[in-house]
Amino acid sequence: MRLYIYSSSGHNKGLEMVRRCSVIAKTLKQFDPILCTSDYRAATYAKNELGVEKSAGIDVIGNLPNTMERGDILIFESDEPSEFMVENMREFCSLVFIVGEDIQNDIVDEEYFSTGDQSIEKCFYFGDDDYKDQLLQMVDGMETQDIACLMGHYHFFGNEDKLKPYFKEIVDEEEYIDTIKNSKYLLTASYQAACESLSSGNKPVLLIREDKVYNNTLNIPQIVLNNDLPKAIEEFNKLIENYPNDVQHPQSLDLKDIPSQIEAKFKLLGMIPTTGVFEN
Repeated sequence: MRLYIYSSSGHNKGLEMVRRCSVIAKTLKQFDPILCTSDYRAATYAKNELGVEKSAGIDVIGNLPNTMERGDILIFESDEPSEFMVENMREFCSLVFIVGEDIQNDIVDEEYFSTGDQSIEKCFYFGDDDYKDQLLQMVDGMETQDIACLMGHYHFFGNEDKLKPYFKEIVDEEEYIDTIKNSKYLLTASYQAACESLSSGNKPVLLIREDKVYNNTLNIPQIVLNNDLPKAIEEFNKLIENYPNDVQHPQSLDLKDIPSQIEAKFKLLGMIPTTGVFEN
């Protein structure tokens, strides 16, 4: 028996789910979980940057039965499976938990629960994904803005140089964690980044993209993008002058009785987690 955690990822989805599921994997490390992602690049990132011990890229959630054995335990966050597929998962696995239903979806790594130094006054982070080069289209003809721009993990090679004329500074995606923690004001289309910013004592503003679905349970102030980035930045600058005081903050991950349920399944079969498979 093994514990598997699956998260969607990729050029059109980014790493938000990977970041959340990585926190779950680390919280349940005593069960030696394997984090599976949609692409190997995300699996490698989770292991190298997010502290996950075991990871694997499997393309789509439907490939999990090729990796798992009947009776294994699964935790997942993905919009891929239909209700029929979820029913099949529950029949195949001994336990299934869904992030956003059985587990809270405002999940932030503990490293963000310490105040940043706010060395960056204002930062813009579009997100890890930009498959249609939407950001490049929005900056076309834009005057240079007095705000740093943090690059995304899946942004196309060469886009950094193309964006330089339009922002105060371009920050490499490898500086993601430090930049999110240390940016006093963050304008971002990533709800996950906004949650991490809040946890670090900063003041994020959520930029609503039409190609994303948002569940803004923390009441983070938001601006609708409408593909007019200069206008969005202007609204952002006005909003942070009187930042709302009713914004809620993420709480530490609480898995409630899930660890005890998993432990009971392992004990029932007289098993302990095995090691050494599916490592990148």
